[in-house]
Amino acid sequence: MAINRVQMQPGLSMREFMQRYGTEAQCEAALAAARWPSGFRCPACHCRRHTTFERVGRPHWQCQRCRHQTTVTSGTIFASTKLPLTVWFLAMHLMTQAKNNVSALELRRQLGVSYRSAWRIKQKLLQVMVERESHRQLSGRVEIDDAYLGGERAGQPGQRGRGSPNKIPFVIAVSTTADRKPHQVVIRCAPFTSAAIADWANEALAAETEAVSDGLPAFRALRAEVARHLAIVTGSGRSSATHPEFRWVNIMLGNLKNAITGTYHAFKFAKYAARYLADFQYRFNRRYDLRSILPRLIRAAVTTTPWAEDRLRLAEFQA
Repeated sequence: MAINRVQMQPGLSMREFMQRYGTEAQCEAALAAARWPSGFRCPACHCRRHTTFERVGRPHWQCQRCRHQTTVTSGTIFASTKLPLTVWFLAMHLMTQAKNNVSALELRRQLGVSYRSAWRIKQKLLQVMVERESHRQLSGRVEIDDAYLGGERAGQPGQRGRGSPNKIPFVIAVSTTADRKPHQVVIRCAPFTSAAIADWANEALAAETEAVSDGLPAFRALRAEVARHLAIVTGSGRSSATHPEFRWVNIMLGNLKNAITGTYHAFKFAKYAARYLADFQYRFNRRYDLRSILPRLIRAAVTTTPWAEDRLRLAEFQA
């Protein structure tokens, strides 16, 4: 059997990670290089002329034109953090190099911080992934399916199946290459209505897409949004899950659900489903080069605006 080069690539080892980002100074330098790749530019007036000084052990930049003072973390997802940057960088390394997801509980153990701090770090980094993936658009041949996260909760009897109030509907789409290998994935929370599917397709699918879906009535809206739409009525049971036209979307869906159920004891689907779906999407779409995924996340983090905890806890999806 041929070796899968994507799965067998070495990635960034812990030893290499510590050599590159093991000190606070190295992390500061990495953030500065990611935020200002062409040199410092004042976030207020965009002037490049500046002076530097230290305050409470952290480098500061002052613009010579408008006197605005800033740090490398100001105005980014790291804003106002009391934790060392080495803690943040280790969290990013663990979240990007793990085969499956990493829970906040596991981050707490690995980072040596409180559970609340680990949860905040994880949610903020997941939000970075959400924003980075929000404009991804698939093209070519794309397999599409509908699915749910969540279900009946212990001690909360109610309706089972699709009508359960604890289930969050989402759409998963996988583009394939000319030789029918998976290329990229897009996963979005969305109710299964024609209007919602049309809006989703307008954002997530290029006009020239050749979409393949099952017979869900809401998917008829795809006809007006893509170049070609093939709807296949698969029925239910094992035959629907093994249909060759949906091979990769079914594999991706199985991998996604296994990653979530195998990592998390529980989380509030209605509030946080979009972030956990984005985590899977972000890592899958960057799987071709595991060594570059951490630097890319660093760059995304310094270009993402701050998220306070109360904002992190707001509900994100309503069916």
